[in-house]
Amino acid sequence: MKKLIFTGILSIVALSCGKKETPKLDPVKTDSAEIVSKPIDTLGSKTFCYMHVIGKDTIVASIDDNLGTLIGKLAYKNHEKDSSKGDVTGFRSGDTLKLTYEFASEGTTSKRDIFFLQKDNSLFEGIGDQKDNGGQMVYTNEKKISYPEDQKLESVDCEKISRILK
Repeated sequence: MKKLIFTGILSIVALSCGKKETPKLDPVKTDSAEIVSKPIDTLGSKTFCYMHVIGKDTIVASIDDNLGTLIGKLAYKNHEKDSSKGDVTGFRSGDTLKLTYEFASEGTTSKRDIFFLQKDNSLFEGIGDQKDNGGQMVYTNEKKISYPEDQKLESVDCEKISRILK
């Protein structure tokens, strides 16, 4: 009887230690015209749109980011003051967008530096002293620029602001 139990246990151990075969999978056959997946565009230009409304005044921005090189449109639509609309160009430096705003207002074209801090899908407009530098207003000291909460532009759908920027 002991021999029978011993032989039974030995055969169970031998079977459990045996080589396990993994089933072979047939290769997936696809039609060559069928698109399996779309490639993700990680190098192309990305457009981001922002808006800030205070009472009847509105600030809107549409910015194309092409690997840190920035171009776009910006408009200050003021209720009872002069409004301005124009183009922005510049670059990204860390979390700061350093832009030159070329705009038309009161029948003249002007240029000025405008910086935005980008944080949590929002832009915060930089406020600081500026001086005229050959016809372009530039910040006197970039380290003294503040980015107050009340200058926060929220991310919006670009369709929402397209007519303002035309």
